[in-house]
Amino acid sequence: MVAVAASACPTGRDRHSTLVVMPADPADATPDSFASEVLTIETAGHVATLWLDRPKRLNALGPDFWTDLPRAMDALGAATDIRVVVIAARGPHFSVGLDLKAVSAPGGMLDGGGGDGSIPPPSMATRGRRARTEILRLQASITSVATCPKPVIAAVHGYCIGGGVDLAAACDIRVASADATFSVRETRMAMVADLGSLQRLPRIIGKGHLSELAYTGRDITAERAAQIGLVNDLAPDAEGVLALAHDLAAAIAANSPLAVQGTKAVLTAGEDRSVADGLDYVATWNAAALSSDDLTEAMVAFMEKRPPQFTGR
Repeated sequence: MVAVAASACPTGRDRHSTLVVMPADPADATPDSFASEVLTIETAGHVATLWLDRPKRLNALGPDFWTDLPRAMDALGAATDIRVVVIAARGPHFSVGLDLKAVSAPGGMLDGGGGDGSIPPPSMATRGRRARTEILRLQASITSVATCPKPVIAAVHGYCIGGGVDLAAACDIRVASADATFSVRETRMAMVADLGSLQRLPRIIGKGHLSELAYTGRDITAERAAQIGLVNDLAPDAEGVLALAHDLAAAIAANSPLAVQGTKAVLTAGEDRSVADGLDYVATWNAAALSSDDLTEAMVAFMEKRPPQFTGR
């Protein structure tokens, strides 16, 4: 078992991020160099499971989570033996969302100002600037999941609320247990969702479904989530959804990692491009990738009527 470490700053961003990306510590180059109070990594073959591991707090997303998650994703993204990542959760729920106690504490994002001991208390402009900086930091943490070069699968059970939905939306594939409950709940808390759901979910479930969820803040069942395309498939319970996620991961990991990661890169690049631009992009990508050892192995294995053994070279 490998644990995930705390870090001082988030890393990784997508095309739309404006954050400065700080380099990862060289010592954090592999998953087994990490330790965390709230996240754990387990590996089996080419699949890594990143556990949300704060069950007593229902996996509320507190300070350690936001600093540890980007380092975890950096380590998993850089590990050449890992081809797929599954994000799952210990305890009865995937995540109840943002740890409101932590963000409301003195100096926290929702602190009214002056709670950090400043004399005189900070101005409205200073408090606004600090809040924006903190929001951008949290956004970058979630974005580290989206920008991981490996496919990421969310295995959701129990509550997936607020920030939990942000996290799931940043994954490539989502599966859920029959007891899962989803909610973009921020409007019920007098807030606007700001960690990615409003930006990523239109591409997953469409603007109409998202508008309903975000405006009302209602909870929806796993069955409804499947109907609108928020999750790909359902399993009976938490154990079943983890098995389902690992089955998907194994099927993905059996393919050439060069081809799978190339496919993710091309899909991501095509999101804001025309069809013609997307075709040009993939032509450039494959011009280099078609000379891989994996392609040769695929052809030889087909002729020899055996499963291919891909190496990622």
